[in-house]
Amino acid sequence: MEEAVQGCVGLVYDLLMVVCVGFLLLRVAQGRSVRWFVLLLVSGGILNCLVHSSALKIGLVSVLCSVVHYVERDVMMTAANKAVLITGCDSGFGHELAQVLDRAGMRVFAGVLDELSPGALKLKESASVNLTVLQLDITNNTQITQTHQFIKSQTDKTGLWALVNNAGVLGYVCDGEILPMKMYKSCLDVNFLGSVMMTHTFLPLIRQSRGRVINITSMAGEVPLVGFAGYGASKAALNIYSGAIRQELSSWGVRVIIVQPGAFRTNILGSSEQWERAQEQILSGLSEEVKDSYGEEYIHSMQKRLLDMSLASSEDKGPFLQSLKHAILSSNPKHFYYPGAGAWVLSLLYRYCPTALSDKIFSGMFMSGVQPAKLATAIPH
Repeated sequence: MEEAVQGCVGLVYDLLMVVCVGFLLLRVAQGRSVRWFVLLLVSGGILNCLVHSSALKIGLVSVLCSVVHYVERDVMMTAANKAVLITGCDSGFGHELAQVLDRAGMRVFAGVLDELSPGALKLKESASVNLTVLQLDITNNTQITQTHQFIKSQTDKTGLWALVNNAGVLGYVCDGEILPMKMYKSCLDVNFLGSVMMTHTFLPLIRQSRGRVINITSMAGEVPLVGFAGYGASKAALNIYSGAIRQELSSWGVRVIIVQPGAFRTNILGSSEQWERAQEQILSGLSEEVKDSYGEEYIHSMQKRLLDMSLASSEDKGPFLQSLKHAILSSNPKHFYYPGAGAWVLSLLYRYCPTALSDKIFSGMFMSGVQPAKLATAIPH
């Protein structure tokens, strides 16, 4: 009888460890609790070696889980007297985030590429007195300096609580060989160098408040996706930069947070008119040899790929907005956020699957059905 009881208690302990490890593994995948995951594994091994009573082991593990829960508790701070600067608020994520934070009571500075655009005018009309729309092209040093001077004059006593580097461009989704160098440079200028310049300019104000820098990157910056060579490379640069300064600024009490959203429907994919202009630019810049290899039909098919991606993307930006609000106002924010259905799954596949398998999966997801001309006519050996 006593052995049966001990066996049942031991089973309960094993189940408790499995549940705890599974829960912490999930949080590790989402960018949190790595230290607690390691602590639990080490503690479990020590308990198995030194403690023979299963009941006592259950008690000790329960205490450890309680400590983890207490330390990792999530307390949302008040939005009052906190200022945030968001870039790229003409439309999409930035536009809606500015409205959400304005309603939450934050002092919002919404940077827009064109202060006379429909999105900028809509923000001005619908926002409270706590939201200010600012002309801010993040590739324009003069506009960045003017924005800094204005925000410094408004927040000189408290500093800037958060900078959200949201502005970004996609360029065009097509093979890396045929993507024009102008689009590579545009992606780097906006997605990487512009965000770096914004961060360097506003860090003194953020350091004053012991606030945070939040960089909106992309799954394409961690996982190499077909058609995203230019965009993905620029976001990968921002990922590495963010990781480096996260460590450097931690001693100042400044947090650097990476947000890698899944597929949401925003204006970054562009319109059919923009696709036509990009296609013309690609065709006019290709050598005859490369144009013959790919063929115009293949290059035209890129527009269908963009349309399919847009239709497959989620219109509900709620998960993204909730993640950003948490990143800005949580007393214990994550280092990484992956808003969107299964957004973090792609990075796990890339990290842990054999490369041949992950390449096959991603190619199947992002390649169009049309083959380049020379491949389509090639005779298999």
